[in-house]
Amino acid sequence: MKKLRFGVVGTNFITDWVIAGAREDERFELTAVCSRTRERGEEFAAKHGIPHVFTSLDAMAASDEVDAVYIATPNSTHADNSILCMNRGKHVLCEKPMAANAREARRMIEASRRNGVALMEAVKSTLSPSFGAVAENLHRIGTPRRYFASFCQYSSRYDKFKEGVILNAFRPELANGAMMDIGVYTLYPLVVLFGRPRSISAQGVVLSSGVDGQGAVNLQYDGMNATLLYSKIANSHLPAEIEGEEGNIMIDRIQTPVEVRFYPRQAPASGHERRAEAERLDREQPHDEYYYEIKEFIDTVRDGRIESRINSHDRSLATAEIIDEVRRQLGVRYPADEARDLW
Repeated sequence: MKKLRFGVVGTNFITDWVIAGAREDERFELTAVCSRTRERGEEFAAKHGIPHVFTSLDAMAASDEVDAVYIATPNSTHADNSILCMNRGKHVLCEKPMAANAREARRMIEASRRNGVALMEAVKSTLSPSFGAVAENLHRIGTPRRYFASFCQYSSRYDKFKEGVILNAFRPELANGAMMDIGVYTLYPLVVLFGRPRSISAQGVVLSSGVDGQGAVNLQYDGMNATLLYSKIANSHLPAEIEGEEGNIMIDRIQTPVEVRFYPRQAPASGHERRAEAERLDREQPHDEYYYEIKEFIDTVRDGRIESRINSHDRSLATAEIIDEVRRQLGVRYPADEARDLW
């Protein structure tokens, strides 16, 4: 079976994790790495057994040894790096968030269509087996009335921030911040399940560097509302829940769904509401959590499609548009916004 030959751009810990999961798919072959320095590239190549090292993305994108590129560079460079590779005929799996803003996301989607190559945002949670169980059982809750998701994780880099050292996670010039880093995990599943909202209201804490440290977002749909909580400056252990007129679906961790339970609505007995017995919906996950995004991406390429059926172009664009509006309301602006007069 012919393998899909990947080049990776970015040599951080996320790339390590993705490679580990990807190698569980026998169709994956890692042939190249691109790093800003030859020393770091060769070190990473030796660690993972990668035969080709590049210090120029243009050179790697032109290489006959690469069919697809996984991009894990800073958020601010996702669009330009992805478009460069797609213009060279390479399929692109781009780490989330796909772009610094919706305008960049549109440029990326247009490049995918123009060149006839696949582009997919690497949001792993919506491709997991247990999230698939959520989507397939959603009809059982009846008319949906509320979606709630929380992902609040105190960042180790925040301690440095409080000491006056601004690391990449809190730098607006790299299009970073709490929503871009972890808030997207609460938002993307909402868009996959319910699409675009009618209205958005956001509040949050903007740090002195200009990025959001945390936020709370309310989104209104026809007959339903959604609430998202996210933070890099405080922890939370709340699960996610989708409430409906006929029952509820509980998800243990929206960023990495594993345990999923369905609670059917119970009629009151003697005037007191009874909590129904939970039905486990979650599915066995025999592979590494990153395996499923690689599988979906390779399936997309092998099927001759330019977008995933789940992490589709339109869903990624809708997510970027919502994030833009949240940032606008919070007052979080990136150089990419200013340069293209986004607001």
